Amino acid sequence: MENHNAYGGSIGVNYGRIANNLPSAVKVVHLLKSQGLNRVKVYDTDPAVLRALSGSGIKVTVDLPNMQLFAAAKAPSFASSWVERNVVAYYPHTQIEAIAVGNEVFVDTHNTTKFLVPAMKNIHQALVKHNLDSDIKVSSPIALSALANSYPSSSGSFRPDLVEPVFKPMLEFLRQTGSYLMVNVYPFFAYESNADVIPLDYALFRENPGVVDPGNGLRYYNLFDAQIDAVFSALSALKYDDVNIVVTETGWPSKGDSNEVGASVENAAAFNGNLVRKILTGGGTPLRPKADLTVYLFALFNENQKPGPTSERNFGLFNPDETRVYNVPLTQDELKDYHDHPSPVKGSSPKQNTPAPAPVVSGGVSKSTTGNTWCVANPDADKVKLQAALDFACGEGGADCAPIQHGATCYDPNTVVAHASFAFNSYYQKQSRKGGSCYFGGTSYVVTQEPRYGNCVFPTGY
Repeated sequence: MENHNAYGGSIGVNYGRIANNLPSAVKVVHLLKSQGLNRVKVYDTDPAVLRALSGSGIKVTVDLPNMQLFAAAKAPSFASSWVERNVVAYYPHTQIEAIAVGNEVFVDTHNTTKFLVPAMKNIHQALVKHNLDSDIKVSSPIALSALANSYPSSSGSFRPDLVEPVFKPMLEFLRQTGSYLMVNVYPFFAYESNADVIPLDYALFRENPGVVDPGNGLRYYNLFDAQIDAVFSALSALKYDDVNIVVTETGWPSKGDSNEVGASVENAAAFNGNLVRKILTGGGTPLRPKADLTVYLFALFNENQKPGPTSERNFGLFNPDETRVYNVPLTQDELKDYHDHPSPVKGSSPKQNTPAPAPVVSGGVSKSTTGNTWCVANPDADKVKLQAALDFACGEGGADCAPIQHGATCYDPNTVVAHASFAFNSYYQKQSRKGGSCYFGGTSYVVTQEPRYGNCVFPTGY
C-alpha cells in the first residue's frame, strides 16, 4: 500500500448511522474536514452520503451489505449493476478507494460465508470492466473470531473450517489484486471479558512491563499489537506474508452497563488517543515494525438506535450535536499537545508495577473467574431475524440443540425467544465466550444473571 503520511500510518473513521438524531451528510463532511480526517468508511452506499463527499478530497470505503452477498455471488450482472450504480456513478469526484464486500460475514447468522469469495470476484470483475480495478480495492472485514488461536500471537491461525473454503481463495484473490485484508479488532472486548487477567494499562497503550510471546520471543506492550500480530501469524501460517492488513474497525466505548468493565470516558480517551499517537508516529507491531497501518476508529458518532448493551450506543468520538464526547487527537498537529493523563483514583495504578499476566485475546478468551456470562436472545428482536439466527446456531454454528427438540427438557416454553436463547448460549459457551460469539446479527446480548426458562438449565461451558 502507498505510504499515506511522511510519519507513519493513517487514521480514518467509521461513519455509522444507526440513529435518528444525526446531522445531515453535508454537515458530517464539514465536520470530517474540520477535524483533519481524510478517510472515512461507511456501511452502505447511501446516495446522500456519497454526494456529500464529492469533491471533499476524503477517501471513502463503501460497503456491499451481507444481505446482498448471495445476489453478487450468483449473478455477475447484479455485481456489475451494483458497481455502476454505487461506484462508477460517483467516482472520481467521490474518492472511493475500497469496497468492503460484506462485514464480519463469518459471524453473521445468515450463513452467507460460501458466497463471500465469489461475490468479491464478481465485484472486482465489474471494476475491471470500467478500468477501475487498480484504483479501487476489494476486500472484506473479518472479526477476530475468524481465528482459531490468537494467544500467544505467534500461534495465530485461522479457523480450520474456514481455511480451505474461504481463506485460501480469499487471500489468493487479495494477493493477485494487490488488495489487503480488512480486520476488525477490539481490545475492549478482550479486556472486558478478562479484566481479572489483563491489566488495564496493557489494553490502553499505557506504560507497563509488557508480555513476552513464548513462541517468537517478542515483547508486547499492548493488546492491540498482540491482536494484529496474531492475524499476521495466521497469514504467515498459510504463506501469505505479503498480504497487508488494514484495521477497518477498532475503538473503545465511553459508557457501558454495570457489567461492562472498563467502559468509561477516561478509558475511551486514553485508548483512542494513544492509538492515534502510535499509528501516526510510525508504530508498526513487534512482528512487523515497518507496517504502516491504516486504522479506522469506530465510530464517528454515538448511535442511539443500535441494539445490545449500552456500550454499543457509546463508541462515538462525537455526540450528534457535533461536540466531542472527549478530547482525542486525530491529526499530527493535535498530537503535539497531547498527553494521556491516567487518573490515579480508578484503582488501576496498584497493578502498574506487577508483571502483566498473559493477555488473553478475543478468539482464545480464558474463562473469566469474575463470574459467568450467558448469551440470550433479545425479546424485542425481529422474529424473522431471530428464527434465521436460531437456524444458524443449530446448523452451521454447531450448537447443542437437542434439549430444545419436541419433548426434551428445554422444549417448553415453545417460543422462538426461549429456543433461540438456549441455542445462542450453547454456541457462545462452545466458542469459549469469545468476543463476537454473542452477536447473531444483533439479535442477542450477553447477561450475567443465569437465564431461566421453566426447568431448563443453561450450560456455562463445554
